[in-house]
Amino acid sequence: MDGQQHGPLSGFTIGVTAARRAAELGELLRRRGGVVLHAPALRIVPLADDTELRAATEDLIEHAPDVAVATTAVGFRGWVEAAGGWGRGEELLDRLRGVELLARGPKVRGAIRAAGLVEAWSPPSESMADVLERLLGEGVEGRRIAVQLHGEPLPGFAESLRAGGADVVVVPVHRWMPPADPGPVDRLIEATVARAVDAVTFTSAAAAASMLARAEDRGRLADLLGALHHDVLAACVGPVTALPLQARGIDTVQPDRFRMGPLVQVLCAELPARARTLPVAGRRVEIRGHAVLVDGDLRPVPPAGMALLHALTRRPGWVVSRGELLRALPGSGRDEHAVETAMARLRTALGAPTLIHTVVKRGYRLALDPSADTKYGAG
Repeated sequence: MDGQQHGPLSGFTIGVTAARRAAELGELLRRRGGVVLHAPALRIVPLADDTELRAATEDLIEHAPDVAVATTAVGFRGWVEAAGGWGRGEELLDRLRGVELLARGPKVRGAIRAAGLVEAWSPPSESMADVLERLLGEGVEGRRIAVQLHGEPLPGFAESLRAGGADVVVVPVHRWMPPADPGPVDRLIEATVARAVDAVTFTSAAAAASMLARAEDRGRLADLLGALHHDVLAACVGPVTALPLQARGIDTVQPDRFRMGPLVQVLCAELPARARTLPVAGRRVEIRGHAVLVDGDLRPVPPAGMALLHALTRRPGWVVSRGELLRALPGSGRDEHAVETAMARLRTALGAPTLIHTVVKRGYRLALDPSADTKYGAG
């Protein structure tokens, strides 16, 4: 394959936990060469018939707020549509026309204007922290503030307003619940633990919390955290989404703009940067999750071959015994012939047999270039 044709995510497998807009995120990843493992960690339950949403809406119609905060475009549209279904849509819009309407970002502004309303302000950062700072700076003592949520609470937001003396009305447009079928998320947990994925993406704090809770229920939380601590990249769409992971000590990466496109760009930068690159037998070898770039040519490698390659690259240029390689092979038993078979397939997959030398009666070694300063334990 021409080395210029592969995408930045070629050779990497990425878990997607999103329920809403998962197809869009998956397509963005695939266009850049990634393999996607989709496992919705939650499901969205609309509250069009929910008494909680209806009660909050009617309360606001009867007792107008001073400020309304719209946090998501889909949530704001859902709120207006639900009110319309109850025959109170116009009353709700009339109420919102007379209040200070704050929008979290440009998509929410578009939804507000599509409803015939005009926002008073929107932070350039798209950050709810900046919205909170503005409100507290104005003073919230005695003010009635409506906060439209979309499925999950905003940690500390309503509490900070109430501490400042505000009367806060929470408007929950959707509710997150565990997935009806936990099978896909169970498989993603196992794939993460086995390091069969290179990154897991999260687009909501609820999805991150749900995956962690499911792993804990299955007795796999420690193993999952171990994988996310050391080997599997946790990529979040924004700082609020990252909170459940960071509370467990997991380092996350996130884009400056809290959108799926920038999230994919972060992965395009981070995953190739984490790949191991070595000069071997006069060639440049870059080891990715399930493939190897040999002088820029993408060479898919089966799991057994990748296991052998990782064992060899832990001590590049040094001889690794057949016994040690056998232990690296998943489910190989005790027959060292399995090493020879997997090694033959690895060499075929790499398309360059001279990359790995056989050392008679001892084992195998990566044919590291003599000038390379990457021996034993480097990288």
